[in-house]
Amino acid sequence: MPNDPLIQVKDLSVGFTSRAGSTLPILRNIDLSLRTGDTIGLVGESGCGKSTLALAMMGYLKTGLRVLGGESDFKGHNVFDLDHKALEAIRGGDLALIPQNAGQSLTPTMRIGQQINEALLLHTKFSKDQWRRRCIEVLTQVRLPQPEILLARYPHELSGGQQQRVAIAVALAGEPDVLLLDEPTTGLDVTTQAHVLALLRALAAETGTAMVYVSHDLGAIAQVCDSVVVMYAGEIILSGTVRRVLKHPGHPYARGLLSSIPRLSQAFVPAAMPGRPPAPGAAGNGCGFVDRCPLAEQRCRDERPVLEAGIAGERVRCHFHQRLQQLSPPEPPNRPKRINPDQADIILRLEDVAISYCKPGFFEKIRGHESRVPPTVDRVDATIRKGETIGLVGESGSGKSTLLRAIAGLQPLLKGSIEFETTTNLNTSVDNRAPDTLRRIQLIFQNPDSSLNPRQTVGEILAQPLKLYFGLQGEALRERIEALLIRVRLRVDYIGHLPSQLSGGEKQRVAVARAFAAEPDLVLCDEVTSALDVSVQAAVLELLTELQSDRTTTYIFVSHDLSVVRAVADRVAVLYQGRLCELGPAGKVYDLPAHPYTEALLGAVLEPDPGTAPRLVAEDILELSPPASGCPFQRRCSRRIGEICDRETPPWRLADQNHAIACHIPLDELRAMQKQTGIAPAT
Repeated sequence: MPNDPLIQVKDLSVGFTSRAGSTLPILRNIDLSLRTGDTIGLVGESGCGKSTLALAMMGYLKTGLRVLGGESDFKGHNVFDLDHKALEAIRGGDLALIPQNAGQSLTPTMRIGQQINEALLLHTKFSKDQWRRRCIEVLTQVRLPQPEILLARYPHELSGGQQQRVAIAVALAGEPDVLLLDEPTTGLDVTTQAHVLALLRALAAETGTAMVYVSHDLGAIAQVCDSVVVMYAGEIILSGTVRRVLKHPGHPYARGLLSSIPRLSQAFVPAAMPGRPPAPGAAGNGCGFVDRCPLAEQRCRDERPVLEAGIAGERVRCHFHQRLQQLSPPEPPNRPKRINPDQADIILRLEDVAISYCKPGFFEKIRGHESRVPPTVDRVDATIRKGETIGLVGESGSGKSTLLRAIAGLQPLLKGSIEFETTTNLNTSVDNRAPDTLRRIQLIFQNPDSSLNPRQTVGEILAQPLKLYFGLQGEALRERIEALLIRVRLRVDYIGHLPSQLSGGEKQRVAVARAFAAEPDLVLCDEVTSALDVSVQAAVLELLTELQSDRTTTYIFVSHDLSVVRAVADRVAVLYQGRLCELGPAGKVYDLPAHPYTEALLGAVLEPDPGTAPRLVAEDILELSPPASGCPFQRRCSRRIGEICDRETPPWRLADQNHAIACHIPLDELRAMQKQTGIAPAT
C-alpha cells in the first residue's frame, strides 16, 4: 500500500549481558513508524539510545548487543530475520546511512568518482556507460559546482563541508527510500552546517525520501525535521511535531534540554540540568528521569509511566506532565563578577603574526625566494589582558586553531612576534620553552578521546602535571588529585577509572582538571564543547566560568558556535582565512554595524525554533586559499562595492571604543545597509 510505513519499529528492546550475568537494556519497548516523506528527529543526551535505535533500523547492532524483544520492519520484513546477503542488498540501497564524520567514512585512497561508482555497482541497475552521468547528477543534486572536476579528486582535497556533501551524494546514488543521518553536521562550522541542512531539507522535498535525523543539536532538528522523538534512558519519553516539542515541550526532560542551550541574545551560561542519565539497567521499575526531575514524587520511583496522549497530539511518558506549566523557568547560574579588561595588565601580545604551513622548496631556499602561496594566518595584531575571555570565531580553515597552536609552541611563526607578559618571547617551539612558561600556558583540546591516554587511569593522568611542575609525591599528590576531581565535580573514586569508563562530558572534565592542575595563567580552549550534548556543554561552560573566577585565569576560547562564545566571552575576534575582520567587546561585535563576514556568521546561527530560518551567503566551495590581495572576504561578500575590494587591504575603522572593523565601507553606510536588509542586533 502507498501509505504503508517504510520502517515500523514494534516494541523493540535491545540490551546486553553484563559480566555478572544480568540482562541490561539499552532500548526499552520502542514503537516508531516512518512513512514516505517523513523527517523524524531523534534527540537526547549521549547514551540515551539514539544511534542504537537508528542502526537497529538497518538491522545492525554493535558487538555484544542483542534483541531482547520486539522487531524492526523495513517494507514489511523484520530486518533481524534477514540473512547477510539480504541485508547487504538493503543497506546502501533502499536504506542508506550518512555518518557523523564524512572524512572517516570516505576511503582516502579512492577518488570521489570511484566511491560513487561503487554505490552504483552494488545498488542500482545503471550500466557502466551511465555511471559518469549519474555521478555528475548526484554531485549536482547536492549543490557541488564543477562536478566533473570533483570526480577526479581525493577526499583530503576537499573541505569538511564538501566531504559531507560527497557522503550525501554516495548515499543518494543508491536511490534510497530512507536516509539515516547520524549527527551529520556536528563537526561542521556554522555556515557550512546551515548550507548542508538547507540541502537536506530541499532533498527531502524534491525526492520524497524519508529521513531519520539523529542529533543533540536542537537547532539542526528545528531546520530539517517535521516531527521529533525525545529519548531518555533507552525510552521514548516525548514525541510530537517539531513546532510543538521545541516551542512547548510536554516533558520536564525536554524542557531541561531546551533551557541548557546558549542563545545569541544571552550573555550568560545557561543552567545545566543536575545529575546524569542512569546507567543501563539502573532505571529500576519507575521513571528513568526521577532523580533529575523537579516534579518527582514517590509514585515516579515505584511505577513506570506509560507513553500517553498529551496536548496537541504529543505522546508523553510522565505521570505529572499536566503540571509542567506550573514550573518556573530555571534560573541561569550567577555569572561571577568579571574584571574590567581595560584595567588589567596585558598577558599576551600578538604583533603582525603570520603563519604558513607551506614549506619552501629546495630551489626557493637556494635563491632566497618567498613562497607564492599566501600565509594561512597573516597580519594578526591583538592584545589580551589578564582575567578576560577572548573568543576566536570563524569557519573551518579560518586559522583559529592554528593561532592557538602557535601560542602553545606547536606551530612556528612565519613572521611577527608573540609576547607573554611583555617579558617572555613565545616565538620558540614548545621544546625550547622554560618549564615555568609551559606550566603557565595550558591547552585543552577538542577531543578528549585523543588527548587522554587510554591506558592511564584518571589518577595517573592528573598526577603527571603535579609531579612535573610541583614535585608532589605520596599522600600530598593524592590529596591534590582528589581536590581537583572535586573541583570539576567528579567523584573521588574516579581516580582508578580509565577514560573508556567515562562519558564524553566526564572525559572533558578530566581534561579541564589536567590543565588546571598546572595552575595556569593562560588556558587555550580549542572547541572544548563542540562534541558534547547541550546539557553537558552547559555544565562544562559553567565549570570553566567558575574556575576562571577562582584564579583570574585568561581564556582564549576557539569555537564555531557563536552562541557559546556569546555566553562566555568578554571580547570576540572574527577571523576569515587567517585574517582578522573584526575585534571588540562581545556585545558590540554581536550588534550593528558588523563586518559583512560577521553578519554572515550571525545569520547562519541555528536557533531551536522551527519558525526561524538562517540567512545564507555564498559558500567558498573551491577557492580554499586566501586571495593574494585585497579583502579576504571579497569572493563571497554581499556588500562588495567594486574593484577596491580586490586590490586594497581594507582599513580598520573604529565603530566604538575598542571595537574595530576591517572594511572599505564607511560604518554609517554599513549600518544602514544591514538595517535595510533586516539583520537584527543579537542583543
